[in-house]
Amino acid sequence: MEYFLKKETRFGFGDALVELGKQNDKLFVLGADTSTSVGLEKFSKLFPKRFINVGIAETNLVGIASGLAIAGFIPFIATYGIFASGRSWEGIRTNICYSNLNVKIGGSHSGITVGYDGATHQALEEIAIMRCIPRMTVICPCDYFETKKAVLESAELKGPVYIRYGRNNTPIITNKNSVFKIGKANILKNGKDVAIISCGIMVYESLVAASILKKQNISARVINIHTIKPIDEEVIIKAANDCGAIVTAEEHQIYGGLGSAVSEIITRKTLSIPIEMIGINDRFGESGSSDELLFKFKLKSKNIVEAVLLALNRKL
Repeated sequence: MEYFLKKETRFGFGDALVELGKQNDKLFVLGADTSTSVGLEKFSKLFPKRFINVGIAETNLVGIASGLAIAGFIPFIATYGIFASGRSWEGIRTNICYSNLNVKIGGSHSGITVGYDGATHQALEEIAIMRCIPRMTVICPCDYFETKKAVLESAELKGPVYIRYGRNNTPIITNKNSVFKIGKANILKNGKDVAIISCGIMVYESLVAASILKKQNISARVINIHTIKPIDEEVIIKAANDCGAIVTAEEHQIYGGLGSAVSEIITRKTLSIPIEMIGINDRFGESGSSDELLFKFKLKSKNIVEAVLLALNRKL
């Protein structure tokens, strides 16, 4: 299965900000000395009076955005995901979420596909640390169009939002007319034997895995959970009841991320089904090309296929 058209999700983030900036003069965008690399360059050139570069000072980034929100503006802040979520966590928790301020946070360069920047710049934990904060919405879109829609939709949502996106070219598997609603999953492929639930770049790998499994007479349902919080419990429970086995796939630590969120739902609903998780298994990233790292950390379609076979064996 191949998609020949690819585009960087950070451009979806930036293009949506430009669109919003033309519509609403209350929109402010703030960066932390990484504006070009995280998709803010177009906005900064078109609306220089509504763009603030605070420099390498992520705590100040959160503080200034909080002040703008109190004053009635809609601030979007963005930098590398590891810095947006890690260095600023306490400020996000106390200044933004505790006060339920209308601040939107973009975490770019997520996952190990940052590549040669290495472990210090590879955000592998931010889904976990963002979704545990009360009032925070967490979105992990799968491609350019979905990232753009996530930004546009979040601007209409009152309250804090974290959007996780990436640097590299990513296969485009949705289009400008695809349905996107915060908190509602999208079923990309129907199936009855196993449900593959994924987010971000792993949605593409899940579709590839489903095509491989089809050749083995295994019918896989592929679900794109772009919103990790609030998560679509109804779709997950139905998939569990219909298929009887689940595999989750994420470019994130298996602890506290999408797999954990899905497992929490299954456990609370007392559903006894096998669940296998594809993700980073309790380790830091490494330097290397994106493809090398995806293979090394077992985040490819063949690894999803292997996990499906394990789940189905447990199901039997």
